[in-house]
Amino acid sequence: MTKRSATAPTSLRRTAGLLAGLALGVAVLAGCSSDGADTDCGLDACTVTFDRGVDASASILGVEAKLIGAQGDQVTVEVAGEQLSLTIGQQAAEVGGFAVTLDSVTDQQVQIRVARNAGG
Repeated sequence: MTKRSATAPTSLRRTAGLLAGLALGVAVLAGCSSDGADTDCGLDACTVTFDRGVDASASILGVEAKLIGAQGDQVTVEVAGEQLSLTIGQQAAEVGGFAVTLDSVTDQQVQIRVARNAGG
């Protein structure tokens, strides 16, 4: 008869939980930093709110996002080294493995969403 240890499944669960927690911590720490912008990042997407009238940029998901300009409801941003013209309601623009959308434009701020493409 073979005697099995009751601690093996518990140990595996603890190890899996620890690894998941570490992965989440690394993702959050590597997620974002900004100058003239606020960021709200998850594992695969960030919302960036740029202040208008300043040199605003954010480092998110391993790429740089910058506000180039805004006029009316059209905004020009640079993401991963490529300039994009965005309007509210348009389909996401694809750049460097990311999907970029314009969420809102006000006199004070511009908000975009940058998400990793599922295949990228």
